[in-house]
Amino acid sequence: MQLNRTLPPSLVALSISTRSWPTYLMMVGSDLLALVLAGAIAVHTQLALQAQFHPALYWQWWPMLGLFLAAYAMVGLYPAVAVSPANEMRRISLTTTLMYLAFAAMVFMQREGEIYARSVFILAWVLSVALVIICRAITRLIFARKRWWGYPTMILGAGQTGSMVIRTLKRRPSIGLKPVLILDDDPAKHGTLHGVPVVGGVELAPNLARTRKIPYAIVAMPGVPRDRLLNLLERYGSSFAHLLVIPDLFEFSSLWVEAKDMGGVLGLEIRQRLLLPGPRFAKFSIDLAATLIGGLFLLPLIGLIALLIKLDSPGPIFYTQTRIGQGGEHFRAWKFRTMVRNADYALKEYLEKHPELQEAWQRDQKLRYDPRVTRIGRFLRRTSLDELPQLWNILRGEMSLVGPRPIVDEEIPRYGDKFPLYTKVIPGLTGLWQVSGRNNITYEERVSLDAYYVRNWSVWLDVYILMRTVWVVLTGEGAY
Repeated sequence: MQLNRTLPPSLVALSISTRSWPTYLMMVGSDLLALVLAGAIAVHTQLALQAQFHPALYWQWWPMLGLFLAAYAMVGLYPAVAVSPANEMRRISLTTTLMYLAFAAMVFMQREGEIYARSVFILAWVLSVALVIICRAITRLIFARKRWWGYPTMILGAGQTGSMVIRTLKRRPSIGLKPVLILDDDPAKHGTLHGVPVVGGVELAPNLARTRKIPYAIVAMPGVPRDRLLNLLERYGSSFAHLLVIPDLFEFSSLWVEAKDMGGVLGLEIRQRLLLPGPRFAKFSIDLAATLIGGLFLLPLIGLIALLIKLDSPGPIFYTQTRIGQGGEHFRAWKFRTMVRNADYALKEYLEKHPELQEAWQRDQKLRYDPRVTRIGRFLRRTSLDELPQLWNILRGEMSLVGPRPIVDEEIPRYGDKFPLYTKVIPGLTGLWQVSGRNNITYEERVSLDAYYVRNWSVWLDVYILMRTVWVVLTGEGAY
């Protein structure tokens, strides 16, 4: 915990300069650009394929853009702060689809359907969903670290939970909540925490919220007694337009929890999507279709990689290892061979020459410069192409496109009480930890991310991870 007594003026000024309205404008502009691009690409594609085509018929519908933006606003996509990527993707996909259906119904009711090409509407719909998601991701990538992005946020509580919240918000600026002030009743905690000033007790909240124009507060005190928490919320909650309470339910499902009013009694409904047949069938269908279609396109690449492995070093093309699957059942996972022969001996010899790396190996079971890896193996690992043969495991039902990382028996103790969670789902070719830092995160963080995936699993989360995987593979983020 980074705590000191000084209060840098720049940090205090940050709370004054941060506003949320630029975020609204950037997100609206991003969506508008995406929708216009989708329509333009669809119309000009049809124009290239059909000479007797009149683009002006379609441009007369430009006022529909305003309805799309209004629909996005109604489902909470502006400014899209503190919304999970999977939830945002779901809202965009469903809202865009419903708007195109309404648009098609409007055209049909006016009996003008015959003069419009259905292919234009279908292509525009698909492109609209994809481009809105992509443009939003690019917008956040460019602007999320700017001081004016998102909401200035006050944190109530400078303890362990407050520290965790601040680290998360600083590490993931795309969430859109900028911690600018912390309040805590313990004078020993006053100073700064992770670079954010801790200026006094919680009784200062109303005045600071008004003078600094801070609309968002996070109550990060899950361990306080119930009466104390209720009193705090009633006295200070009305000072903020948005008040987020961190409950005493760590490591519980967070994506699919919905508040329920049961005659004045607050309840939290957790939807166990792992038990719902519809989402499970959708996941199976995506796995099967994507593997069959993608596998056909990847066959030439697989053949080329196999040839390069044979030319690079002696030994087999493929490597198999026994892994643990759903229900604790064992299966043999296939990969391209990326190591030299007698790899265990090479590692032992290398660690004897470099004893300072023993601790890193024992902790993470990985080395940044592994002496066992071949030249082509380094490339395959950096691009994750060494895992392409696991498409066979997916077709056999032993793995999924997305899921926890398949582990070996020796890793079970390191999962501890989270191992039963791991066995509830099929392990995946890619997963949440691979797109959340990959080898740059600790083993304990990997375990926590696998547990988070199981607790919050949905088809939308899978789609988000697959899209993130493409970016991670192309950039080589965290790969070695």
